[in-house]
Amino acid sequence: MTVDDWLADTRTSYDTVAVDYAHLVRDFLAQAPHERAALALFAELVATTGGGPVADVGCGPGRITAHLRTLGVDAFGIDLSPGMIAVARRDHPDLAFAVGSMTDLGLTDGSVAGLIAWYSLIHIPDDQLGAVLAHFRRVVRPGGPLLLGFHVGDETTLKTEGYGGHPMKVQVHRRQPAQMAAWLHDAGFTVEAQTILVSPESRLGGIVFARSAETATARPRERHAVAPGSGG
Repeated sequence: MTVDDWLADTRTSYDTVAVDYAHLVRDFLAQAPHERAALALFAELVATTGGGPVADVGCGPGRITAHLRTLGVDAFGIDLSPGMIAVARRDHPDLAFAVGSMTDLGLTDGSVAGLIAWYSLIHIPDDQLGAVLAHFRRVVRPGGPLLLGFHVGDETTLKTEGYGGHPMKVQVHRRQPAQMAAWLHDAGFTVEAQTILVSPESRLGGIVFARSAETATARPRERHAVAPGSGG
């Protein structure tokens, strides 16, 4: 499968499920005290480093973007799926959302105070993840915090149906925290904390806090039209 193939499949899949997905995940945070605590800590870290705009990459219907705003974070959302962005704008008309890709965010170097990718790296193949994280490093200002949520495991599965029984065609990649930490280190981040938990988001989820290094920005090895998997 080429980059264009899985990219198109991911976009089409989340366009198809957008409305039902938003309904099904709407109350997940209310049932997830540990994840709410992680988001609150992320908001605190953004504030203690001076505040500023924060990118929610792979924002899906915008629920995490909106939650961060209630915590005082100047968050905006980006997602591959126009259908997801339409739902986000419908549900949160006072917030900013845009269609975009993880490896071409349309953001200038060092322009965001922090970045969150909440279960939105799950469709990125392993051989593309390093370049995606390098782009995250490019746009996060030195010393800025990064928060990742992802599924923990070693397997990759093909998801053919979901969120109300709609057809989908996406690869779901589960990763070990140690491997994620190694990729982050290579991209120019310092991992500060990580944990594994069970929540409505994931039967086994990983949460990693990292910080953009104070040194020169890591550069992606190459640029691809790689997109975020929908999350949020």
